[in-house]
Amino acid sequence: MTFALLLALLLAVPQDSARRSPGSARTIAIDERLAADLHIGVGDRVVLGAQPGDTGQYAIVSAIVRRGADPAEVARSEYKIRLHLTQLEELIGYGDRVDRYAVATRSEAAIADAQARINGAAFGFHAHRSRDIAVQTSATFAVVSRFHRAIGVITIVASAIFLLCIMLLKVDERRRDVAALRLMGISAGTIVKGVVLEAAGIAVFGSLVGVGLGALASWLVNAHYQGVYRTPLRFSVVSGDIVLLAVSLALALGVVAGWVAAKRLVSVPPLSLFGR
Repeated sequence: MTFALLLALLLAVPQDSARRSPGSARTIAIDERLAADLHIGVGDRVVLGAQPGDTGQYAIVSAIVRRGADPAEVARSEYKIRLHLTQLEELIGYGDRVDRYAVATRSEAAIADAQARINGAAFGFHAHRSRDIAVQTSATFAVVSRFHRAIGVITIVASAIFLLCIMLLKVDERRRDVAALRLMGISAGTIVKGVVLEAAGIAVFGSLVGVGLGALASWLVNAHYQGVYRTPLRFSVVSGDIVLLAVSLALALGVVAGWVAAKRLVSVPPLSLFGR
């Protein structure tokens, strides 16, 4: 079957008001959101009209189509109906004409050849790659992505400075312990390694807690907005590369902050750390 998408008015019709026999009605597939709002199920008879109040055509709902995860359709409140192509032509009176159609190619190399043939078939034909159309329609999301990336960079820099200050304060509070270790013969390098190892462990633990909080926040965001827009689109995703980046950054910043704080402390003579 050849299906087309039609955004039209759909009205439920009682069984006793049908003007045609059940055998003469065509079948259609409707959007799941439309089925939920008008309480329509598979097997119900409906009437389609291009304008409100039109008698239109009678049809039987044969399927309920699940909505796709398309960001371009999230904020739209439109309903979708899938009809046979001839049924669509009869309904809108458009004749044997189309505004847009899609052509699938067998390979990447055949795309350029297909574009040239379609554009040269007649005046007014314009063939575009689906990838180019997706880029144009996703310009808003690209801007939002760059904005989020800028916020992320600023947050990482600010957190690195904050982490370094915290490590300096924490290590400085242990100056007497470090002085005692130095007087016992523990080398400065061993003390630095111990502080760095401790900082790395704290950083890894903190990053794992952060990943857990991020996953929980992502689940709450998806649960809320998927219910609001009634779409399977995932608005927030915690992917493996993001987790790897977060843990790597936390470990690197923790090691650097621990090394700087420990190096600063062991460079001071032990007796000076005791205040003498």
